[in-house]
Amino acid sequence: MASSKDFTVKIDPTEVASRFSYHQPSTEDIRTKHELIRFECGVLAEVLLEHCPESRELSLALTKLDEVCMYANAAVARHQ
Repeated sequence: MASSKDFTVKIDPTEVASRFSYHQPSTEDIRTKHELIRFECGVLAEVLLEHCPESRELSLALTKLDEVCMYANAAVARHQ
């Protein structure tokens, strides 16, 4: 049986602080990137809702699109 230390995740404290901090947009360009990502994800959501039947798969696609939007904006925010 594996011990708990076999599953230890090593993350630098500065990485933890970065992941769980608010990253205020430092420039108008960064704000625009966030808005564009949200807008385009919204457009794709509308396409999916228009063309896909109500189903578990549609629900999962929308959930994953939510994740795409979140992680894309996190990338912009954390690496500005």
